[in-house]
Amino acid sequence: MDKKSMKRIISLSVFFSILFFGTGCKKFLSLDPPNALSGNNFWKSKTDVENFTNGMYEQFRKAVARENMKADNGSYNFPFFAFAGEVRGGMTRENPSIAGTRPYIGDLSNNSLKSLFIDAKRGSYNWYQIFNVARFSKWEFFYKVIAAANIAVDRVDGVPGLTDAEKKQYKAEAIFLRNMSYFLMVRQWGDVAYYTDAYHTAPLKRMPMVDVLKNVKADMQAVKNDLPWTYSDPVFVAVRGMRGSAIALLMHVDMWLASFDAPNAAEYYTDVDKLGDELRQENGGAYALLDLARNGEIFKGRSKEGLFEVPQNANYGESFGWSYFYDFVYYNRLNPSQSGYPYVYYDATYLKAIYPDGESDKRKTYWFDGGGADMYSGSGKSHMTKFYVSLDPKAIDGTSFDASQIIFRYTDAILLQAEALANLGNEQKALSVVNIVRDRAAAAPLTSTGDVLKNDIFFERCRELIGEGHYWYDIVRTRRIIDPAYKFGYHCTVEQYKAGAWTWPINKSALTNNPLMTLNNYWE
Repeated sequence: MDKKSMKRIISLSVFFSILFFGTGCKKFLSLDPPNALSGNNFWKSKTDVENFTNGMYEQFRKAVARENMKADNGSYNFPFFAFAGEVRGGMTRENPSIAGTRPYIGDLSNNSLKSLFIDAKRGSYNWYQIFNVARFSKWEFFYKVIAAANIAVDRVDGVPGLTDAEKKQYKAEAIFLRNMSYFLMVRQWGDVAYYTDAYHTAPLKRMPMVDVLKNVKADMQAVKNDLPWTYSDPVFVAVRGMRGSAIALLMHVDMWLASFDAPNAAEYYTDVDKLGDELRQENGGAYALLDLARNGEIFKGRSKEGLFEVPQNANYGESFGWSYFYDFVYYNRLNPSQSGYPYVYYDATYLKAIYPDGESDKRKTYWFDGGGADMYSGSGKSHMTKFYVSLDPKAIDGTSFDASQIIFRYTDAILLQAEALANLGNEQKALSVVNIVRDRAAAAPLTSTGDVLKNDIFFERCRELIGEGHYWYDIVRTRRIIDPAYKFGYHCTVEQYKAGAWTWPINKSALTNNPLMTLNNYWE
């Protein structure tokens, strides 16, 4: 058995030990620590710590992706990033050839979330069950990651045989996963309950999201330098926490704080600029932009462009299935007997705005079928090939769908720095940074200034990160969601925005045994 297979088996065995030996939520947030993993018979060696750490990453995978990677049952699907970040409020459309058969696409685009939570057949299918929609209102999977991370932070220092550097790194990885979970929860529900003590059982009320994010920032800043820039073992690159992972998280947290703690926005933008310089100038070659001709390597995962991702490997029987956006936008390649087109395509007016016809941009060539020939037609015939990772363009086997779920990518962080610089008024540096990404795409450099530059950088994020689950969060934090001048995607009023129209509902199960808990009233 090779080293990769052994590590995978160890990781899965620990994950299932956590799952089956009692780590369910006894009360609102509590994680009952299993004796096998946190009692006197555990935490005796580096192997114990490594196994527990791998188990935490498996638990995080479960929080954001398909519950059972080997399951064929549709109810296991959970398209967290696809639905919550890309389709919601965005410019994706139901393909005309299947009009009316997949109403969830319109529900998400129009922010009609209540319609998603109807547990009944709509047309021929019960989409509520197929996509595990109830999971979008439940946060216990994230709290299981947080609880496990808190245990790790509490126990690692007492494990014999670990060097001080190893103890710091293991704790930093746990803290990274804890803070990733809190950040994703804030983007999903706004205010959330926050705690960092191990074996927590007491009920908690929701903490204002700005305070949560400030805690996340301070927590992550204290340990980010304890993480390596990368790993010598390629198995761990981008799928275990790295210093670049922590920096990307901090940059995103700062950009959210700049929006929701506006009086201090300049401070947060300045921090993003500093973090961006650190990421680009101090990584020692750990991270780099790959030529777009190597696009398959980028989304296969574990490349120099990856900062944090959830891996998928067909060799282990893993399949994100309908949990991955790929399946919605390039269905036909995987099933050539199908005569139809993808379930989802992008509105032509939007694509013309972000990829102007006639302007050079390699992303049109590499990310859309036929070099982008059909992308402006509005017919729904254009397939997005961005996540097609096979190096053989004629391949139609399962390996073509063997892409990792990218969460943070190098270009994402670069563009956040450019956005922060534009907001600080440092336009010359903002242009130099954003044009790093445009140069890779062989696109003409930006030369704009003022509000036009800010808008150009926003559209550069739309171009570069299309399909990766950033769109909704970008229009929320930049307030384009309430800007009548912004022509694309869902809009709401200022009052609706303040009331929580951008959040998701919180399941009533959150009230169980917790008299301090409240729900998101906008969706009640």
